[in-house]
Amino acid sequence: MPLRFSKMHGAGNDFVLVDRRSGGIELAPERIARIADRHRGVGFDQLITIDAPRDAGAVAGYSIFNADGSLAGQCGNGARCVAAWLLREGSAGKEAFALDSPSGRIVARVDARGIGIDMGVPDFSPAACGLNRPDAAVQRFRVDGGEVEAVVVSLGNPHAVIEVPDAACAQVERIGRALQRDPDFSDSCNVGFAERIDAGTLRLRVYERGVGETLACGSGACAAVAAMAVRGRVGAQVEVRLPGGVLHIHWPGPGHRVRMTGPAEFVFEGEFLT
Repeated sequence: MPLRFSKMHGAGNDFVLVDRRSGGIELAPERIARIADRHRGVGFDQLITIDAPRDAGAVAGYSIFNADGSLAGQCGNGARCVAAWLLREGSAGKEAFALDSPSGRIVARVDARGIGIDMGVPDFSPAACGLNRPDAAVQRFRVDGGEVEAVVVSLGNPHAVIEVPDAACAQVERIGRALQRDPDFSDSCNVGFAERIDAGTLRLRVYERGVGETLACGSGACAAVAAMAVRGRVGAQVEVRLPGGVLHIHWPGPGHRVRMTGPAEFVFEGEFLT
């Protein structure tokens, strides 16, 4: 049965969105992987289904699948694309509205910089990241006989953020793969490589679990700001420059919710036939 979809991106982080609020759509991991194929399918970093709201007060819910068919707990750029899709359809008003994400209730708002998403309170406990280690935000990992230091933080999905002197020269795939395979992580992690430009600017690359390096990662940008902020490296308002574009992150500090704002663009509509 043909599958109707919308292709979207947020700062180059690209998605296929499928409306399954009426049910009847089967998305086995094998089918998701076929759609993700950039040569024989449509191509995406994540496939996102727009679902019926799980609780009263939300406009809709959504689920996130990585390119390999595995489930993801959160995706900031994807959430903004869901919000833009619902705004265009007319299901959501132009003021703030709630969405039921896989990690809980989030709020979307439209402002001059694009669509903003409240991503919740960063959690620096290893347990929240599925990391079986003593309680400390800063962790050390063995990589090819050497050692790297990372801040672990969860925003509904696990992140390990490494500060690097030059993001352009960071060994993203080698180190990213090594950390994702670390046996202390119960379900892998996303690995960010953050370069401090100044207190209000970061340059960032992210190696996502189930995908590889992406042009942008919204939750990764939030994680990077939180990780760098707790070490005194950035302030409350940070511009994060990713290979695919710019995201704006606001985080007042521990115990507060982090907010991300950026673009959400429609690319095309289509049907996947197999």
